Amino acid sequence: QVQLVESGGGLVQAGGSVRLSCAASGGTFSSYAMGWFRQAPGNEREFVAGISGSGTRTYYAESVRGRFTISRGNAKNTVYLQMNSLKPEDTAVYYCAADPAVLESLVPVAYDYWGQGTQVTVSS
Repeated sequence: QVQLVESGGGLVQAGGSVRLSCAASGGTFSSYAMGWFRQAPGNEREFVAGISGSGTRTYYAESVRGRFTISRGNAKNTVYLQMNSLKPEDTAVYYCAADPAVLESLVPVAYDYWGQGTQVTVSS
């Protein structure tokens, strides 16, 4: 069983930056692909960014490409999401998720384990 705990969310002004962290325990972290998703009120959960187990491959939603960067520290069992040039439309609860099957998918159903989420609010 894998447990995921996100941290780092908060209130930030448009144009600002935030770094989210997701600490994992249980399982073999370095063998899992990891992803970040977000969900705004009234919206479905959407893919934001993903990273392979080794960290050599990353993939992004078009809406965040060039502004967000996903990375991981396997020695610390942690995955990060650096968010720059934030916009009000980035406001959402952000979730990290683990993909033990290494599907490197963009859809939530491919991910077996989820954190509780952390709120990011971007003010205009």
